[in-house]
Amino acid sequence: MPLVWCAAGLALLVLGAELVVRGGTHVAARLGVPPLVIGLTIVAVGTSTPELAVGIDAALRGEGELAVGNIAGTNIVNILLILGLSALIEPLAIRMQTIRLDLPIMILASLMLVALAWDGNLSRIDGIILTMSALAYTMAILHIARRESQGIKAAFSREFAARPDSTPTPENLLSLGALAAGLVVIAVGADLLVDGAVALARQWGVSDAFIGLTIVAIGTSSPELVTTVVSTIRKARDIAIGNLLGSSIYNILFILGITCIVPDAGIQVGQALIRIDIPLTAAVALLCIPVFVSGRSVTRFEGGLFVIAYAVYLAYLIAART
Repeated sequence: MPLVWCAAGLALLVLGAELVVRGGTHVAARLGVPPLVIGLTIVAVGTSTPELAVGIDAALRGEGELAVGNIAGTNIVNILLILGLSALIEPLAIRMQTIRLDLPIMILASLMLVALAWDGNLSRIDGIILTMSALAYTMAILHIARRESQGIKAAFSREFAARPDSTPTPENLLSLGALAAGLVVIAVGADLLVDGAVALARQWGVSDAFIGLTIVAIGTSSPELVTTVVSTIRKARDIAIGNLLGSSIYNILFILGITCIVPDAGIQVGQALIRIDIPLTAAVALLCIPVFVSGRSVTRFEGGLFVIAYAVYLAYLIAART
């Protein structure tokens, strides 16, 4: 039965990702909003809803290691595995805004998590700090988008051959409906996939930390994986990059922030997560600096190194945590 849940969840994730990319790119073109903004906000938060559901459920059950491990593991998967695979398909060009804003914020968020979790507890106050930081980041994205509106309009005309049009036409409403439906389908699919994966893990007798860092992290990252691959194949490169970086940022600031606010006593964090996995999340973010800045692209070679690095990390987890 768990295998059936996994298969059904994966099928829904593929469908949901396709709907999100189709709806997101059309909405961006018609409303005059750059695909990068859609990827960094609506799509990023939407594809992170599985992490939010898993985090809140784990926090309410007192399984803090599962909640925090899921976030740390998911961000490592996002950068090393998904970004690496996307670059292997086709080298990824990096926008200057990504280097000036999104990359520094991702690094800052990762270092904030290291600092806040160092005492072994992520309190409700910590959750509020993270959530407010997420709101500030969102406002910064919207401010930059408004400031660069003229250049964005010209880019849309070349990329989508469509002029901005915010009138509620049937086509626009259909695109919004596809975007909303895609987010819902992704959430349902991820829930089925994670349920099946956790059931399998319980049968194998592995720990909660291992489940959070591997099976649940990979399962809840499936929306990001499918959305990024589909975006890459469809040449919607800004959504591919924006979704990954935005999801990694919102995972820590918004998803984990909300999760920490739910339980009265906060979330207890295990020593292995504090000493190894959470610092590794920050190290992976810092690794992006030389990769992104050198030539402002992620080459196939660099993407391959990212994938190999994730395989090494996964091998370590299997050897040391089971």
